[in-house]
Amino acid sequence: MKIAFISPHTFTYPGGVQKHTLSLKKEFEKKGHIVKIIYPREKIHQKRGKDEILLGGSLVMPGNASRTNLSLNVTPLSIKRRLKKEKFDVLHFQNFGAFLPWQVLGAVDQLEKKPLKILTFHAFLDASRIFKDVPFFMDILNDYILPRFDGVIGVSKPVLSQIKYNGFTKIIPNGVDLDFFNPRGEKIEKFCAVPLNNNLCSGPIINILFVGRIEKRKGLIYLVKAFEILKNISSFGGSNKESNFKNIRLIIVGDGDKKEDIERYVKKHHIPDVFFEGRAKEEDLPKYYRTADICCFPSLYGEAFGIVLLEAMASGKPVVAFANQGYKEVLVDKGADFLVQPKDVQGLVQRLKILIKDDKKRKEMGEWGRQEAEKYSWEEIANQTLKFYKEAINYKIVS
Repeated sequence: MKIAFISPHTFTYPGGVQKHTLSLKKEFEKKGHIVKIIYPREKIHQKRGKDEILLGGSLVMPGNASRTNLSLNVTPLSIKRRLKKEKFDVLHFQNFGAFLPWQVLGAVDQLEKKPLKILTFHAFLDASRIFKDVPFFMDILNDYILPRFDGVIGVSKPVLSQIKYNGFTKIIPNGVDLDFFNPRGEKIEKFCAVPLNNNLCSGPIINILFVGRIEKRKGLIYLVKAFEILKNISSFGGSNKESNFKNIRLIIVGDGDKKEDIERYVKKHHIPDVFFEGRAKEEDLPKYYRTADICCFPSLYGEAFGIVLLEAMASGKPVVAFANQGYKEVLVDKGADFLVQPKDVQGLVQRLKILIKDDKKRKEMGEWGRQEAEKYSWEEIANQTLKFYKEAINYKIVS
C-alpha cells in the first residue's frame, strides 16, 4: 500500500505525535509499504526531508502540551493536484488540528478515486486551544468532520470516549521502542557512585526519577513534598528500617514554567539531594531510566496515555504514578497497586516506602513492567494499525 500520514504538527521539534508517526512509518516500510508524511512548513526555506511533503507555511500555536502549527498559504486545489499525483491508498490523519487536515480533507472530496481516510486521536480535545476558544467546534467535529472518515482510532479508551462517531472505531495505543529503552546499557555515571550530601552512605543509594515537563498538571510538587517527608523520617528519629531513607536521591529531568517555583520550594525547605537536570537529549533518556531505581510520574490530569510509563517499564523500572485516566490504561494488574489518587502526598510516600525498603519488590515490579511493555512494541502497534485499515475497508463496503 501507499500510505500518507497527515500531521498538523511540524517535525522540527520532536513530540509524542511525531514519534508515533515516525515509528509507524519505519515499521510499515519494513513490511514493504510506501509511506510519506504531509505536514505544514515551519520556515519559508525549510528543506524537505526524504518522503516528506511540506505544504504552505505555518504559525506556531502553543497548546496545553505540544506545539501545533496553524497552516497558511495552501489551497485545496494545490493539495488536490499533489494527492492526484501521489495516488495514496490510505490517508492517515494524526490528530485533527487547524488547518492542514481540514484542507487535505476538502481536497480529497474532489478526487474521483478516494483513498481510505483514517483519523487517530492522540490527546484529549479540551487540551487544544481551538476547542477551548471555540466551544461549538466540538459540534462541528462530531456532526460534519468525523462522518467523512472511514475509521477512527483512539490511543486509549478515555480519548475515544470524548467523541461521537457512529463508524468503525478501535483503541490502538502508543508504542515503545524496546531496543532503545531497555534495562541493559549505559547509565548516568555521576549518579551511580556519588555520595549524598558529600558524605558516604551506609547503604545503597536509591535514585527516584521524574521525567516530564515541569508544569502544573504534571504534579511534580507532590513528588517533591513526598520526597521531603521521606527525608525527614530519617532525619528525625526514624526506625532502623527507615534509616535507609537518608540514602534516597530525587533526579528531575525536564523543563517548564514551574521549574523555578519548584527550585524555590526545595531551597526554602532545605531539601537535600534533589537534582534538576533540565531537558535531556533524546539519546540520554534511556541512560536516566537505567540509572533510576524507582520512577515516579505524579501527573494530575490531561494524560491521554502513559508514554513515559512505558519508557520506564521497558527499561525494567518499577513505576509509582497518580491514577489519572491515561495512566490507568497502562498500569494494570499488579501495576495498579502503585497507582495513587491525584494530590495524595501520603499515598505517594507509602508506595515509595514499599519500593525503597524492598529491593526484591523493586526487581519484581521492574521485571513485570518490562514484560508488560513488550505488548506495546512498535511492530505490534503497526500490525494492529494495518489490520484496522483492512477492517475499515471491509466495514466501508458492507455499510
